[in-house]
Amino acid sequence: MDSDEYKQKIREKKVINDTWTKGKLVQLAGAFYDQFVSGVVPHVLMPSRTKRNLEYSDTSEVWVYGDIESERSAKTVKGAHQLLKTVYVSDFVVSEHLKNNRGSTLRELYYISEGWGPAKFGAQTESDRLIEDLEIITGAQREFFHIRPEEDGATMYGPIQIREETKRGARDIHCQQDIGEGGYQIPFNVENIEFVKHDASMIIAVETGGMYARLIENGFDEKYNAILVHLKGQPARSTRRIIRRMNTELNIPVAVFTDGDPWSYRIFSSIAYGAIKSAHLSEFMATPDAKFLGVQPSDIVEYELATDKLTEQDIAALRSELTDPRFESKYWKEQINLQLEIGKKAEQQAFAGKGLDFVTDTYLPSRLKDMGIL
Repeated sequence: MDSDEYKQKIREKKVINDTWTKGKLVQLAGAFYDQFVSGVVPHVLMPSRTKRNLEYSDTSEVWVYGDIESERSAKTVKGAHQLLKTVYVSDFVVSEHLKNNRGSTLRELYYISEGWGPAKFGAQTESDRLIEDLEIITGAQREFFHIRPEEDGATMYGPIQIREETKRGARDIHCQQDIGEGGYQIPFNVENIEFVKHDASMIIAVETGGMYARLIENGFDEKYNAILVHLKGQPARSTRRIIRRMNTELNIPVAVFTDGDPWSYRIFSSIAYGAIKSAHLSEFMATPDAKFLGVQPSDIVEYELATDKLTEQDIAALRSELTDPRFESKYWKEQINLQLEIGKKAEQQAFAGKGLDFVTDTYLPSRLKDMGIL
């Protein structure tokens, strides 16, 4: 596909998405109107976003919301305000974003509501959550609303060539040869990215910037044909989505490399199983084939890594994970119980205590072979 064909394809896809999204939002407003006319108190039902309502989908192999529902209703003043804000946001998206081909950040949406009188948001957490509610109610992603995050996405570095649409037209980028060592900046909406070609044998999703830089400096991407993705802590939606796309569309295996603590295990779970607050998008973002590379609690013992003592918050988080359905496998129960037993946690950089090349020359090759990726 040449540049002009690609641009036309992107335009057509955008028109389809905008038209569909507008229809969903207008349909929601129409439902509220019909309830008013029928003498029914306006309300909307949606899945409860709690750990208790997570269910494993055998079809998509990810964790999704179950049948437990919560109601947003105008029966109370608080509920009426919430529905009012829902209508205001829906109208703003249709009349400003979709009609005029504009977009706003999550932070801007909060400030925009300053002029909405009783529909004004009290805090950004409130407007952020309402956008998530709208995603669940309509089945659309926030990218379809032209709502983008405040921060840029993460970066990736490795043997893959992509094509993306920019303000200057379509552009082909090789994520090793055409960029600096900082990597290719993943945009907030990765649906317009086309994968041109690749030589990758694996994707290594890395939690910390220090380890990401270490792997690049040591040439791990070149030696093992690895696409390195810097997660920047808890990964953004665009990061999770592009990992899933590369895995499912290109059939590249995924391994997730994090610190060895309960918070990092949740980073892995959000990539592999889906996050609790965005389980409505798990089938779109989660990569069930992703495997946990480390740092494992068993690595702490086997390699005698430098450690820190678990805090009370760490212990509580680990115990919570033992009751989390996403961590119910034998592997995770053994690893978490071992960590509680030794009372220690370790960072990725702890491998540097064995030498700057240890992680790329010894640990990763050995672990990846055990996982069947090498």
